[in-house]
Formats: sequence, C-alpha cells, structure tokens
Amino acid sequence: MSQVPEGVPLWEPSEAVIANARLTHYQHWLWDRGVLTESPGELWDWSVTEVDAFWDSIWEYFDVVGDRGDGPVRIGGPTPVDGLRWFPGATLNYAANALRRADTHPDDTAVVFRSEQGGHRVMTFRELALHVGEVRAGLAELGVGRGDRVAAYLPNIPEALVCFLATASLGAIWSSCSPDFGSSSVVDRFAQIEPKVLLAVDGYAYNGRRFDRRDAVAEIRAALPTLNATVLVPYLDPAATMPDVLPYAELPRGGHAPEFEAVPFDHPLWVVYSSGTTGLPKPIVHGHGGIVLEHLKALSFHQDLGHEDVFFWYTTTGWMMWNYLVGGLLVGATVVMYDGAPLDLWTLVAETNATYMGVGAPYLMASLKEGRRPGTEHDLSRLRGIGSTGSPLPPEGFTWVYENVGRDLLLGSFSGGTDLCTGFVGPCPLLPLHAGVIQTRGLGARVEAFDDAGKAVVDEVGELVLTEPMPSMPVFFWNDEDHARYRESYFEMYPGVWRHGDWIKVRPDGGCVIYGRSDSTLNRGGVRMGTADFYRVVEAFDEIADSLVIDTGRLGREGLLLLYVQLAEGAELTDDLVARLKRELRSALSPRHVPDEIHVVPGVPRTLSGKKLEVPVRKILLGTPVEQAANPDSMANPETLRHFRLL
Repeated sequence: MSQVPEGVPLWEPSEAVIANARLTHYQHWLWDRGVLTESPGELWDWSVTEVDAFWDSIWEYFDVVGDRGDGPVRIGGPTPVDGLRWFPGATLNYAANALRRADTHPDDTAVVFRSEQGGHRVMTFRELALHVGEVRAGLAELGVGRGDRVAAYLPNIPEALVCFLATASLGAIWSSCSPDFGSSSVVDRFAQIEPKVLLAVDGYAYNGRRFDRRDAVAEIRAALPTLNATVLVPYLDPAATMPDVLPYAELPRGGHAPEFEAVPFDHPLWVVYSSGTTGLPKPIVHGHGGIVLEHLKALSFHQDLGHEDVFFWYTTTGWMMWNYLVGGLLVGATVVMYDGAPLDLWTLVAETNATYMGVGAPYLMASLKEGRRPGTEHDLSRLRGIGSTGSPLPPEGFTWVYENVGRDLLLGSFSGGTDLCTGFVGPCPLLPLHAGVIQTRGLGARVEAFDDAGKAVVDEVGELVLTEPMPSMPVFFWNDEDHARYRESYFEMYPGVWRHGDWIKVRPDGGCVIYGRSDSTLNRGGVRMGTADFYRVVEAFDEIADSLVIDTGRLGREGLLLLYVQLAEGAELTDDLVARLKRELRSALSPRHVPDEIHVVPGVPRTLSGKKLEVPVRKILLGTPVEQAANPDSMANPETLRHFRLL
C-alpha cells in the first residue's frame, strides 16, 4: 500500500451540490435576518463568536417542537461545572421531535432493519409512533415515570428504538448496553443509575455463532435491587422465556397514540458511559434540548441529511453512535438498523438503497487491504456520503474511497466522542476535501489547538480544546457530588476550557488533522508524535493486519518503544520485514521513532467500540496487574491482554 501525502485534493462540491445543500439554505435564511457571511469559514466564526445567537437560530430554523419561552439562551457559567444552563425557560421532548413526521408524513419509511440472521423489517413513521405509544403505556403500567431510569440490554433492533423513544416520551431516562457486554461490565454501568425496569434479549448472533444470554440477564437482574420488572425480548429464540420475567409481547398495551411529557431543556435524556477500560465507567448524562439542537445541526448541516435520505451507521447500542444514528429521525431520514458482524456492509448499503453510510475507520482500511472495489462490485448509485469515525482515517483511506467507492460522494471523517455525543470536527458539503484532512470544525464548536503554554496555535499540533461551551456537553455525571469528577475529566488542565484528550492540528484554512490520544503520546528524545502517524506507516505494509505501539518512557526517564504487530494471514515476521519496517519508520517519522523491539501478537486489544487500548497496555508493561489495568468485559477481545503480560 503506497503512502499518500496529506492534503492531496480529492473532491470539490459542484455548483449543484452547493446550491442544494441544507447549509446553503440555512445561510440564506440567516442573510434574510441580517447575518451576512460570505463563506463557510465566516459562518463558523459567527457561530462561535455570537454563541447565543447561533444556538437560538438553530431552535428557530428547525422549528423545534416545544416551547422556547422568552428567557435567555444561557445563564450562569462559564461551563456546566460552574452552573451554566442553556435555554432555562424552554420545555420540549426529544421523542416529540423524533416522531414529528408521523403527523405530517405518516407513510414515509422511518426504519429499515436487517440482521445477520436474515431478519428484515420495515416500519413507517405511523407504525413507529403507534408502537412507541403502546410501549409507553406499558412502561407507565410498570411504574416508570419522569426521572426514572430504564436500562436496556438489547442489540441494534427496532425494539431498542421503540423502547428508547417510549422512555424519552415519559420524561424517563434511557441507558443501554449491547448484549455482547459481559454481565459484570453491564452491572458496573447500570448499578450506578438504579434502574426501575430492565429490558433484555435472550441472546444474539454474531459472525455465524449464536450466544444465549439468559444466564447473563439473570446475573444482571440479581445485581439490580431497584428493578420493578424485567422485560424479555425473544430474539435469538422466538419462544424464549425466563422465570419471573415479563415477555415483551405481554407488556401492558393498548391502542395508544404517543404522548410526550414536556421537560426542561436540560432534563436528562440518557446516560452513556466512557469505555470503562479502567475503573468504573463514567455515567455521562445528556439533556433533551442539547441533543436535539446538536444532532439537528450536525446531521443536517454537516452531513447534509434530510427526509429523502436513508441513513446507516454500523454500531451497537453500547456505542454513542447508536444514539447518533437514531438522531436521523430528527431530520426525517429513514434509519437503517443492522445487527450482526460487519461481514459485508457494502452489500447491505446497496440492498437498502442507503444514501449515507457510516463505519469505523478500520472498516475502510480493511476494505482497502482486501482489495475491495465496492463501486464496481455493487450498485451504490444512491450513496452520496460516507462517514468515518472511531480512529483517525489516514490519507490512504481517503484516496481509496474516491478511487474505489465513488468520486461524487462526500467522505465525512469525524472526531468527537461519547462526552458530547457528536463529532465536533467533521465534513462540510460546501468545502473542498483533501486527503487525511477533516474539512472543518463544527458550527458552534470553538475547537482550537493549545500548545504547552495553553495558547491557541495554528498549523501546529496541540491539545484539542473547546474554548466555548456547547449545549450537548454533559448536564452532569450521575452521582457526581459538586461536579468533582466532571471537572477533573475535562476542565482541570485549563480552567474554563474543555480539554478533550486528543492531539489536533488546525490548518490555516480551518481543516483539521487528528493525531490520536494525547495521553498515549510517543515522546522520543523530546519529539512528541501521535500514534496515528505511527500506525499509518506500519499498517501500510501488506504483511501487517493491525498494530499497537507503546512508549514505556516516564517523566524524566526514557523508556523502550515497543511495536506489536498482528500479521496478515500467511505472513511471517522475518528479518527482512523487520528491517523494512524500521527503515520506513526512520524515513517517514524520525530515527527516534524506530522501535526498540517488535513482537508478534495474535490480536490488538480493542474496546467494544473498536478503539485500541494503548494506555491500559502501557500500564501492564509498566507492572500494573492485568485485572487492574483493564476491564475485560469492556473489551472486544480480552484474551489478547495476556500476551502483553507474558512479554
């Protein structure tokens, strides 16, 4: 795989794309109201300078279902841990906004579901709203009301969506884990929020194997004493039952149209969690209003999605991208839900006529290495956008998409996170695209790169920070007295400024390059480098399927630079391959970044959402016991950790 220089031009929007973009329509709408910006860059400047006016305009432009009230956009602050509140006089409900199309276009398709097992369902907005109303009534019969928690141990299936919207419609609080999470990992999450109802499946299928999870469900139930009821969704086996568990089909129902509890702007919508690789996962609470405004803005203006789109993102219910995917309903799009292994997502996209496909960056790179040419293998004529997230996509991945998928689509590389449940750097349909470069910072997201002195720098790598708040910042962490854990997580290094924990370079044109986590930096002889640069070089070799690099140095003390490689099928770590790896790293990076040792491992440890576990592995190599360094139940492949302990 040959390397592609960063910044090579790959795509420019046509006049038709620009004219029809939703962002263009919004800009014209602003012009009519006296906000005159001539370019996307000027629009971004306005959005992060006139913060209150910008977010107020989002409510008005999208005609959010709710009562805006006559109060200010925000009071208190400057940050959520200092008492900042957004739209203090407003009330709304997320579910009312997600289901508004049931009133105006009830026969439009809301959901397309596919599963690895061959399952296939389609649901209109009318049908979705009816199911939500029924389940809402059932949850209310079980004692669920405003502020109560509903926990879900469900895969990415329509029942998960219905139950989430029903929960939100009551003003109750949703939280979900995928059934591939181990029971102890689920308890670590759900026990913190004391749910009143647990929704669970009997099992799931993945990569040709079937997994019965009823024993895990029993363990989770036993560890949650606050439960009023457990509801079982038979999925692996339609006839599955459990003692003292209510079958989903017997959930009390009636012919109920959905009703929506009006709640304050910052009323909790859901609890999502940090990866939980070490210690208890952080229970991050987002509010109804912040998520509605942020997802309307991001999906409509940055991904250019609307009611005619079919929106797919490969995810599980344990990753914030599930929450983002169902946000497609807010803009009236059809949401494609898929449960199973990512065996051939290109076929799924073609068969569902998806107009937007979202995957993790490793999936695109795997397609590249496999020599896939999806644009000629399938009819992808309706596909006009691809999203990539989870880890930095190297320039070679950008180029592969345009050479092998399609030249007329917009590749949207994103970076953000669970913390704000969005990508705050991402695509823009009005700007040219360059290899390896994320096009822009999100509207309303004042992303900057800080140097060691805490000063903003341009065209230099620095700490990714947000110097203005966003409405989708966490309302609070659950059980976090005085916001102590919240403050420590984001606001400790730079008071009043959100530090996200990534390395970023902001280019003079506003484009951004992400270089990986700043807490897993390679600091060799005083030369700092993000791990993304390293992986780009190593994984360009056909013999390397995956890799992990660890710098064991500590403050004031140089350590070893260790490279672990997972070999491609049939490959061997020969002396020649070692020599070529070192030579290329020396040339592409620096002599300081040539690894001291190279080891073969059968797999690279990753979280359930696909992120490489650099920090926990580093702790193991420095002497931390494996069971203290990482929670195996939060990992996709916990068996890989023992190989690092042995080394």
